[in-house]
Amino acid sequence: MRQKLFTIGFFLVLAMVSVSQNQPNIIFIMTDQQRADALGCMGNEAVISPNIDKIAAEGVTFVNGYSAVPSCTPARAGLLTGMSPWHHGMLGYGKVARKYKYEMPQMLREGGYYTFGIGKMHWFPQKALHGFNGTLTDESGRAEQDGYLSDYRDWFKLNAPGEDPDKTGIGWNDHGSGVYQLDEKLHPTYWTGKTAVELIENYDLKKPLFLKVSFARPHSPYDPPQRFLDMYKDAKIPEPVIGEWAHYLDGVDGGKSAAFGDFGNEHAVESRRHYYANITFIDEMVGAIVQALKDKGMYENSIICFTSDHGDMLGDHHHWRKTYAYEGSSNIPFLLKWPENLAAQLKRGSKLENPTELRDFLPTFLDAAGAEIPEELDGLSLLKLVRNPKANWRPYIDIEHATCYSQENYWCALTDGTWKYIWFFRTGEEQLFNLKNDPGEMTNLTEKNKSALVKWRRNMVDHLSERGEGFVKNGKLVRREETLLYSPNFPEDVRTENERVKEWLDIYKGID
Repeated sequence: MRQKLFTIGFFLVLAMVSVSQNQPNIIFIMTDQQRADALGCMGNEAVISPNIDKIAAEGVTFVNGYSAVPSCTPARAGLLTGMSPWHHGMLGYGKVARKYKYEMPQMLREGGYYTFGIGKMHWFPQKALHGFNGTLTDESGRAEQDGYLSDYRDWFKLNAPGEDPDKTGIGWNDHGSGVYQLDEKLHPTYWTGKTAVELIENYDLKKPLFLKVSFARPHSPYDPPQRFLDMYKDAKIPEPVIGEWAHYLDGVDGGKSAAFGDFGNEHAVESRRHYYANITFIDEMVGAIVQALKDKGMYENSIICFTSDHGDMLGDHHHWRKTYAYEGSSNIPFLLKWPENLAAQLKRGSKLENPTELRDFLPTFLDAAGAEIPEELDGLSLLKLVRNPKANWRPYIDIEHATCYSQENYWCALTDGTWKYIWFFRTGEEQLFNLKNDPGEMTNLTEKNKSALVKWRRNMVDHLSERGEGFVKNGKLVRREETLLYSPNFPEDVRTENERVKEWLDIYKGID
C-alpha cells in the first residue's frame, strides 16, 4: 500500500513539473491613455515604435481592440476580472473593489505562476495585491489613503534628494506639453522599464513568471525627455479631425485641463508631438524588457501582450482626455506574441479585425496556463483565434461610460469594427458611424442609413435588456435622468452616502 501511494505521489509530482515546464511565461505590458493609432504598426508613420512594432510582427495585431469603459479604474476592473462592465459592476470612474470573485493575478498564482506587478495599478487600497506575490507601484503622486507614497516616489527621493518629481509643471490632466526637466533616468517611464528588467534578470524560479508592467505614460503630462522629442523635430504629425457634428465646440476654451476645447491645430499638434515622444521612450524600455527575456532564455517560451487601459482624444472633435465612445478614446493597442511551441494556424505578423476588449486577456492567460476558464467570464481567449483565425467569435463589443465632464456625456455604444452605434442615455441622441469609410467618425449616418440604424438600435436593445426597465421597456431604449455608476453586481455591498458624494465630486473635478 505504501509503495502504491509513493508511486501515485511520484507521478503526480512528475505531472505537475511537466505542466510547469510547458506553461509559458506571461509578460503583460500596458500603457496608460494610449490610443490605438499611436503606433507605427497601426499605420501611423509619424510614431517611432520599432520594439513594440516587432511584437506585432512576431505575433498578431487586433486592430479592433477596445476599452469597454474608457477611463482608468473601470478599464482596469475589466482587465482584472475578465468581465463586462455590467458584470464587474463599474460603469464609470470610481474606486476598484477590494475583492472580486475572479482576479487575474490570483488565478494565475493558483495556476502555478509567480506573479508580480510593476507600475500603475490604480487600485484601492493602493497597495492591494489581488493575488500578486508583490507589486512596486507608480501612481503619479496620487495618494488616496493615509501614509501612502508610491514606490517610484520613494525611489525618486533616494536617487534625487530634494528634487521635485513634478518639476516640469504640467498637471496630470493638462493638454499642454513640455520637456522633462530632470535627468531622463529619473523619469517614471525609465523607472518602470528598468525595474521590470531587474526582476527578469533576477528571476531563477522553476515556476513560470506572470509579470505585469504598467507604464504611467503617455497619459499626461506630455513630458518626454529632450532626446526623444528631438526624434520628432521634422515629423509630420497628424492634425486632429473635427466631425461635422462637433462644430458646436468651435472656439470653446475650457482651460488647460479642459475635457472639451478648441485650442487650434498648432497646439494639438505640439501636444501630439510630445505624446508620441513619450511613446518612443516607452518603446525603448519595451526593447530593454524583451532583450532581458532573450538574455535570460525566457523569450521563446513567453506570451507577450501590449495594450492600454484607454485612449486619448488629443483634440479630435475638440475633445480631450477620455470617457468618450469615439475611436481616440475607446480604441486601444492590442498586440499578442505567442510562444514558439503553440500550435498556431495564424501567420505571425497578421492583423485580425475580430472585436476584442480588455476582458479577453484573463481567459487568454488561463488558456495559456492550462487552467480552467470559468463560464462566468465574459472574455474570450485570444489564443482561440491564434489556433484558428476562422473560429467563432463575438459579433460586436460593448462600450459605455457613466456621466463624466458633462451631463450629456452618458452613453453606451456597440461596434463590430465596421459600424459603431452610440446611444446617449440622458438626451436620447443617437450616432452611427461607418468606420471603414469614415475612420475619423466625421459623419453621423443616423439620417442617411435608416436600415443600419434600425439594426444597431435593435442590437442595443438586446444588449441592455438584462438591466431591466430602467434601460429597456417594451422593447425600446429608455432615456435616463439618473446616472448609474455602479451596477448591482459590484461586489462591495455597503457604500455610505458620504462615499458616493465624494466620488461624484471627484468625477466632476476631473478624473485621472
